[in-house]
Amino acid sequence: MALVTDTKKPEAAAQPRPDDAAGHKVRKLLARPRTFGQFSLSRRMLAVNVLAVALLGGGMLYLDRYETGLIDTELQALATQGGIFAGALSEGATLEDLGDQPVLVPSLGQGLMRRLVEPTRIRARLFLPNGVMIADSRTMQGRGGSIQIQELPPPDEAGPGLLRRFVDSVSGLLRRHDHHPPYVEYPQAVAANYEEVTDALEGHITREVRSDQHGGLILSVAVPVRRYKQVLGAVMLQVGSANLEQKVDSVRADILRLFMIVLVVTVALSLYLAGTIARPVRRLAQAAYEIRHGDGRKVDIPDFSRRHDEIGELSVALTAMTAAMFRRMDAIERFAADVAHEIKNPLTSLRSAVETATRVQDPKQQKRLMAIIQDDVTRLDRLISDISDASRLDAEMSRLERTPVSIAGMLGTLVDVHATTRSEEDPVLEYEAPDSGERLMVLGKEGRLVQVFRNLIGNAASFSPAGGRIVVRAERQGPDVLISVEDEGPGVPEGKLAAIFDRFYSERPAGEKFGTHSGLGLSISKQIAEAHGGAIWAENRRDEAGQVQGARFCVRLPAAR
Repeated sequence: MALVTDTKKPEAAAQPRPDDAAGHKVRKLLARPRTFGQFSLSRRMLAVNVLAVALLGGGMLYLDRYETGLIDTELQALATQGGIFAGALSEGATLEDLGDQPVLVPSLGQGLMRRLVEPTRIRARLFLPNGVMIADSRTMQGRGGSIQIQELPPPDEAGPGLLRRFVDSVSGLLRRHDHHPPYVEYPQAVAANYEEVTDALEGHITREVRSDQHGGLILSVAVPVRRYKQVLGAVMLQVGSANLEQKVDSVRADILRLFMIVLVVTVALSLYLAGTIARPVRRLAQAAYEIRHGDGRKVDIPDFSRRHDEIGELSVALTAMTAAMFRRMDAIERFAADVAHEIKNPLTSLRSAVETATRVQDPKQQKRLMAIIQDDVTRLDRLISDISDASRLDAEMSRLERTPVSIAGMLGTLVDVHATTRSEEDPVLEYEAPDSGERLMVLGKEGRLVQVFRNLIGNAASFSPAGGRIVVRAERQGPDVLISVEDEGPGVPEGKLAAIFDRFYSERPAGEKFGTHSGLGLSISKQIAEAHGGAIWAENRRDEAGQVQGARFCVRLPAAR
């Protein structure tokens, strides 16, 4: 006897297949329950909502256009006041009797200008055509010399609040005046130090914006002082940007208050959405994970069906899917147990026959035992074939591709085949088509539907007496097509109308050889009918006296539109 060895190379046997790698990846993903908390939908939802509000609030803090508008308005107001100052100086601070031309009197100009600026916070300076400054509203002449006036900010006894300090910090970061020329305070200023004054002495009204050393702005307007269209000097008005910045900071403070309110509302709404969306989804995911990795079947899917939204639909779908999966598992377990039981019977008989045949010397008994062995082998072959068909049917029905099938044409063909192949003792098969002549169409797989009606006709033929009559009817009932197969046999035993559709259940007529049928025909027919969205049942035909006249098997299938 030759010894057969495995000739595969170890390297080839160790190489993983593509489907093994994919399965390993799926198992690796399913084995990570901690990922439910990382980058969760709640955090993403909160981050996206807060980021949108933050970008909106941060963008509104840049009030450059608003600040520019305030500067333009202030410069326009300074120009108007400068015109008033120039008119007043030309009328009240000039003398015409000192020569041929009118001239500005410094003492009169300084006093008049100080009175004009008293109600305001404007600084005014007066320059002669030769560029010499003769008056400054911030300088007072006394016996001991000139006195410089400097305005102080109003006292803040309570001190700035937290919001004010935050607004000041933000304003300090956003306030950039690098594009403005610096302002320089000269001890003895002349017209040449300021371009706007030089232009005003030439008869133009000129504006200028400068930045001081504290980061603020100095707004300046120079207006010529005219007398009979003659330029007698120039008055320069200056004002700081404290009021402007205060207005901008006030707007920023209001925006920040509104931003805080919107932020609180956004966070609350995000948490609410997280509670109504993210947490239920996480609970459903956790339940699915426990079903995948749990040992038992006591995992309850959270019920959100009262929500009447997509999550409620997901909860109902997962519950139905889990129940169907458990039913499928139970059916597989029962089927495996039934298969083991049904195969064990012919194997036991076969083993007994083989053991007995080795000890029997009588040729007749050996021939009889060999016949038993042959019948058991045939029975095993038929049983395994039917079991294989039933196993393939489950997977095939799960991916059923439906096409229009004519029930009338199918049943007519089956009747013609039976009439062609029947013997004299076989029952007569009749087909009663609907009187209306309508086409009876259903959606399904024709080969499997043929298998259903062949099983029913074969079952009726096995119980019918010799030369009996089998009637097949088909008719339209509402949205369905009803097909019935009637025979003249003994009928179905009482209490067994539902049990005859169980797997491996066998109720055969008297005198039939044992093991001819596997008991899967009606079970397969029921499975096919239900996979097509229909139903199958059995009932007994009775006469007026209540006597059983035969059996009737009915199949209801949805009609094709």
